[in-house]
Formats: sequence, structure tokens, C-alpha cells
Amino acid sequence: MGQTHINNNIRTLRFHKGEMTQQTLADEVGVTRQTIVAIEKGKYSPTLELAFRIAGIFEVPLTEIFTYNSAEDKFKKRNQNLR
Repeated sequence: MGQTHINNNIRTLRFHKGEMTQQTLADEVGVTRQTIVAIEKGKYSPTLELAFRIAGIFEVPLTEIFTYNSAEDKFKKRNQNLR
């Protein structure tokens, strides 16, 4: 598992939601704590379904949790070089 191009602010949102633990969030969305750790560290991109579940817990739109760093996207860079 490498670094993804998806950044998130789950840790900040957990803190603002009464210092919610990773385990509590994991239990509420139906994954392991290790999955939450990996997502927070940017080592794993959640499925779209899981991303929506996380957004539902924090009651915010996906764009307030996840952002895509297109500047690091090698696929995009490769396609631009082919033009």
C-alpha cells in the first residue's frame, strides 16, 4: 500500500466531534480501527461507500473530508506528456 493522492481531515473532525476515537469511528462505519488509521495516514483510499458513511457520521459533505491532490497524479502527468 503506497501513499494515495487523496488527503483527508478525519483526525481533525474526530477531535471536533468530542475527541472521537479511531475505534469509535471504525465501529460506527463498520470497519477496523486499522482501516481508519490507514485512511487518516493517507495509505489507503476508502471506497466511495465508506467515504459516504464517514461523511454521514460527521454530517458534512465529502468535500469537507476528502480532497484530491491532482498535482501528484502520475496518470494525469503521463497523459499530459503524451499530448
